[in-house]
Amino acid sequence: MIVWQKKSIIFFMRLPLTKYGWPEAVVFPAIILAVMIILLVGGPRFLPLRTIGWIETPLAVVLIWFLSFFRDPKRSCPTDKDVLLAPADGQVTNIDFVTEDSFIGAAAVRIGIFLSIFDVHINRSPCDAKVERIIYKRGGYKNARNLLSGQVNESNDIGLVRTNRPLDRLLLRQISGAIARRIVCDINEGEHLHIGQKFGMIKFGSRTELYVPAGENVKCLVKVGDKVKAGLTPLVKYEISHEDTKSQR
Repeated sequence: MIVWQKKSIIFFMRLPLTKYGWPEAVVFPAIILAVMIILLVGGPRFLPLRTIGWIETPLAVVLIWFLSFFRDPKRSCPTDKDVLLAPADGQVTNIDFVTEDSFIGAAAVRIGIFLSIFDVHINRSPCDAKVERIIYKRGGYKNARNLLSGQVNESNDIGLVRTNRPLDRLLLRQISGAIARRIVCDINEGEHLHIGQKFGMIKFGSRTELYVPAGENVKCLVKVGDKVKAGLTPLVKYEISHEDTKSQR
């Protein structure tokens, strides 16, 4: 068990953690680790070794999960100007047409991504864009798989304007889930984001939605049920001909 714990500590030290996880990624693991050490050192005086092992094992599992939840893996994001990358890790739960009046002001394709408690929870920009508007809304905590969660749950709307053609207005919605209790958004209005740039996270299970103006030149590259990764998986591609590019100049 001691050898296993040493390997676990080395793993924890090498695990890249997001700055958005502070203080949770330090305080709670420190408490769990302290309990494990106290139990390991003083436990044999009062408990059989087998009982100590039974207690230590679930504590170790919780510790590993907690730290892995706040992991921040390095990613080399594509730089294709004609695609919109996934803003979150998770599973695509819906692709539908809606009327988005709050920012886009037109018919839009809505792509919903559910983030389980085992997914990386860092949010990333889908493209090079300017942050036009940020609106936070308090709300409830429906299951993030439910489409209604985007309307009734705590959420944060980020209105983006692409800096490459087409100069579309996009809406990113961070939505809390049944477990999540905090949305982190580390950007301000007027700021410029690069494709794949990290801008926040939603803690402990959540949902992220991307709204894209509907049009003949917009092609969805994913389907419901697909697993996607933030800053890596292309969700949408703009099919722009050479003639269209000339006419827009």
